[in-house]
Amino acid sequence: MNISHIEHIGIAVTSLEEAIPFYENMLGFKCYAIEEVADQKVKTAFFKVGQTKIELLEATAPESAIAKFIEKNGGRGGIQHVAFAVSDGVGGAIEDVQANGCRVIDEKPRRGAEGLNIAFLHPKSTCGALIELCEKPE
Repeated sequence: MNISHIEHIGIAVTSLEEAIPFYENMLGFKCYAIEEVADQKVKTAFFKVGQTKIELLEATAPESAIAKFIEKNGGRGGIQHVAFAVSDGVGGAIEDVQANGCRVIDEKPRRGAEGLNIAFLHPKSTCGALIELCEKPE
């Protein structure tokens, strides 16, 4: 597996409507995209910070991973995951980590926000952090 850079940091929020103005007005970032990923039951907003992106995630259903994360976090948002870009394909990266004993959430790549191919590694195998592997499809 060849990780090229941090693709984005995912931050769970209770409301994009409240969070976007904070990131724009207080931090000076510009939201360049808002997108709903229906199969993940989430609405996202993206900001570029240098070469890295910040992805704000709002749950669109109570059973979504983001809603459960916020509930476990006392009703507050927070850093939910770190995404790393892999240059040699998410499918191969999944095979590599599984061969080294890492537990995965996604056995094969799936489509995420911004059209990326993504897969998550299970926090029980990553010292507690939810890690996303992603690649831009060709």
